[in-house]
Amino acid sequence: MAEKKRKLVVGWFSFTCSEDSTILFTELLNDHLKEWKKMIEFRHVKVLKSHNRLENLDVAFVEGAISSEKQKEELQRIRDNSKYLVAVGACACSGQPSASRNQFVSEEINFKVFWFLEHFDYSQKVRKLSDFVKVDDEVLGCPMDPDLFLKVLEKYLKICTTEK
Repeated sequence: MAEKKRKLVVGWFSFTCSEDSTILFTELLNDHLKEWKKMIEFRHVKVLKSHNRLENLDVAFVEGAISSEKQKEELQRIRDNSKYLVAVGACACSGQPSASRNQFVSEEINFKVFWFLEHFDYSQKVRKLSDFVKVDDEVLGCPMDPDLFLKVLEKYLKICTTEK
């Protein structure tokens, strides 16, 4: 009997970063949307749609570093609702360059930066995803390496879509 394939259920999330990997992801849709629509359910992708659901994801692709307690809590919710979590881009994988402010000493922080730190809910340090949750894979680069992203996506299409 032939194996039955189901759609891969994915989410795309973005935290503190330039969102350059999100831009590349949407550019990849120009070439792959027709085939991906047959194989992938885009359950949570704010850049594509306004009605998103965070539940029962096979894979969460997460771009950006974590710079607040609220982001840390949201990241944990994403991890709790995903079988696999993939860190996408340099900020998600290493914290840099978003975490460059971690090296500032108080006299180097000008009044504009200090004002933002005082008036918004930012953490003292910007951190990479794996400081808070289990990360199953990484797609390196700033922006992400599109070829590596496609390889990782293909890996999870194979892992998650074959029903036994």
